[in-house]
Amino acid sequence: MMVPLHHFCGYLLAERGLGRNSVAAYRTDLTDFISWLGERGQTRFDTVRRDQILDFLADCRDRSFESATLARRLVSVKVFFHYLFRERIVPADITDVMDSPKLWRILPDQLSIQEVDRFLAVWQNRKEEHYPLRNRCILELLYASGLRVSECASLTIGSVKFDEGIVRVRGKGNKERIVPAGRTVLALLEEYLRTVRPVFLKDPSVPNLFLSYRGKPLNREWIWSLVKETAREAGITKNIHPHTLRHSFASHLLQNGADLRVIQEMLGHADISTTQIYTHVDKLSLLDIHHKFHPRA
Repeated sequence: MMVPLHHFCGYLLAERGLGRNSVAAYRTDLTDFISWLGERGQTRFDTVRRDQILDFLADCRDRSFESATLARRLVSVKVFFHYLFRERIVPADITDVMDSPKLWRILPDQLSIQEVDRFLAVWQNRKEEHYPLRNRCILELLYASGLRVSECASLTIGSVKFDEGIVRVRGKGNKERIVPAGRTVLALLEEYLRTVRPVFLKDPSVPNLFLSYRGKPLNREWIWSLVKETAREAGITKNIHPHTLRHSFASHLLQNGADLRVIQEMLGHADISTTQIYTHVDKLSLLDIHHKFHPRA
């Protein structure tokens, strides 16, 4: 059962002695968290899972929240669940082991190349009309170009330059960057624009690339759900979200010899230090190879 947020805020004021500005920050963080849960059909705190909290933080990162904000949001959720446990609203404090305010800095989940192949093949042989091709385009593009989910949702028809083989993306700070798309995804997009989007389009003035069957632009939440559904159907048990495809894009490029500065440009990172997390991922893969194949490992 959802507890009224003002009860928790009263607890912060009266018993924790926090100032009103701090309490307002908690309220903002938790209002967004509760809304996020509600959009996914989660209406009870006693059934919230730890991986859902991780998904929420990943979604905040996809929305380009700064590291300090992510840290505060994790603290807000932890204090809230401690309160719920104290009040016997939940049977256990599932955030108790989430004790690092740098949780979002852990090495990102990624898919192996074989897992990516399984993931992207889910919609390849589906018999439904129109939907499989659109869904394949979205998933292929997330992986082929390393887009953030919000960037993918906001693409327009003019974003794709078929003659140049690129996608023009509006990223953080409304900065535009150019990302290669690849032959596979460009061929799928050409077919989608020729055979599917005209069927979905109801208002010719709508510029968005990806539409619902009612002609409405697809939003971030819908794409999140698509990624989750596809991972389940592919039999992938890792906690997959759209950012996982972005991580996989960068990691696979690095593993195959791409320059870190080039990857930084394609990801739209302002600072190379943000991109350098992928060097740690690559070092782990090198260690794994060494352990497997070196006789003295």
